Amino acid sequence: MWQRVSGWFSAVGVVVLVAACGTGGGASEDFAGTVDIGGGRNIYLECAGTGTPTVVFVSGLRFGADQWTATADPASTSAFGGAAEFTRVCSYDRPGVVLSGDALSRSDPVPQPITTTDAVADLQSLLGTTDEAGSGPYVLAAHSYGGQIARLFAGTHPDEVAGLVLIDAQSEELQTLLPPEQFQEFLRLNTPQQDSLDEYPDLERVDFERSFDEIRAAEPIRPMPLVVLSADRSVAPQIAEGIANGSLPADIDPGYGPALDDVQPKAQEDLAQLVPGATHVANTNSGHNINIEQPQLVIAGVRDVVDAVRDGRTEP
Repeated sequence: MWQRVSGWFSAVGVVVLVAACGTGGGASEDFAGTVDIGGGRNIYLECAGTGTPTVVFVSGLRFGADQWTATADPASTSAFGGAAEFTRVCSYDRPGVVLSGDALSRSDPVPQPITTTDAVADLQSLLGTTDEAGSGPYVLAAHSYGGQIARLFAGTHPDEVAGLVLIDAQSEELQTLLPPEQFQEFLRLNTPQQDSLDEYPDLERVDFERSFDEIRAAEPIRPMPLVVLSADRSVAPQIAEGIANGSLPADIDPGYGPALDDVQPKAQEDLAQLVPGATHVANTNSGHNINIEQPQLVIAGVRDVVDAVRDGRTEP
C-alpha cells in the first residue's frame, strides 16, 4: 500500500475516505480534467460552483484533490461540496500524490524531492493558464503541508491571494520547538519508506529543511482574512496505534508523540498571529484531518473568509 502522510507522522490507511461530493452551480459549470501548464506538463484540476472569490483547496503531503470530496461520515457534506454551494471552488493533484484506493496522481510527474517553492510555482502556473478557476485574487484553503504552500504563495504572489484558511497547517516552527532529536524523527517519518518508492518512484517527497528556510525568507503575509483550524486530539495515541498495527516503523522514538503534542499548540497559535484579527478555532473535536473528520468546520471557515473578502474586510 502506498504511503500517505497525515502531516506530522507517516501513516498508511489512517483514515477511511468516503466520497461526498456536493452540488455546484450546475453540471455545465463543473470541470474535471488536466490543464496544460507549459513545459510539456499537465496538472489535474477539479472545479465546481459559481461566484467569487474562487476558493482553491491545497492538499496535505501526498494527498490529492479527492481529499476535499471525502468525509469520515457518509452523511456529512464534504468541504468541497459545501463550499461549492456559495462560491467557485477548485482542487488539484500535485505530482506524486496518492488517491483513495491507491490510485496515483493524475498530474505529470516531476523529479523528487521538491521544495515548497516548486509547489508554489506549479500552483501559480496552473491558476495562470486556465479559466476554470476564474480570476484572482483567490482564497486558499490548505491542510497540513498544503499550508506551507498557501503561505509561501501568499508571500510571493500577494496580489493573487485575498484570504487564507489554514487547516491544522504545518508550521516551520516545529524545527525550533521540537528537541533536535525529535525533529530528526519528524523528518524521518515524513520521508517515504523504500518499499513505497520501489513501487512508486515518483511519490511526492519534500525537502522540509529547505522548505522551512523558504518560508522564513518570504515576505510577511499582508493583512487579509485568515481562519486557523487546529486539531485538538493527541497525536501520541495515534502513533502508538500505528506502531501496533504495523503502519508505522516499530523503532519510532517513544518520546516523539508526546513531544509533538507539547509543541503543536504553540505552533498553531503562531499561525494565528500571522495577520491581525485572525480567527483561531482550537476546539475542533478532531485529529489532524479536520477536513475529513469535521468538514463543517472547514466549510464555515471558508464561508467566513469568503464573506469578508466580498465585504472588503481584512478580518473574518
